[in-house]
Amino acid sequence: MKKTALALLLTAIGIGSAAADDVIKDVMKKYHKPEDALCKKVGKGEATSADLSTLLKAYEDMKGATPPKGDKAVWAEKCDALISAVKKVQSKDASGVSDFKKAVNCKACHDGFKGK
Repeated sequence: MKKTALALLLTAIGIGSAAADDVIKDVMKKYHKPEDALCKKVGKGEATSADLSTLLKAYEDMKGATPPKGDKAVWAEKCDALISAVKKVQSKDASGVSDFKKAVNCKACHDGFKGK
């Protein structure tokens, strides 16, 4: 009985970890990669209020995930920069779009955090 409970616990931890890592991949595939990606609309200043809310939620979820490699604290800082920039765009802050363009630097994150 104890071995079964322990095996179930370890399996649940493994599934939770895999699911957290999938959050990053899902956000990238859905909101960054397509030709009509939300991040591109934000960078052009064309995102709707609903688009911004969706992207903000995605970045908040992504911040809680563990990147395949790299320092978790630095990951959180990069995610915070994205979150802050989206909030600025939402509030119509003039620097929001330029801050977002700086924060959404794909190479900076891929070099430090992307796995295989």
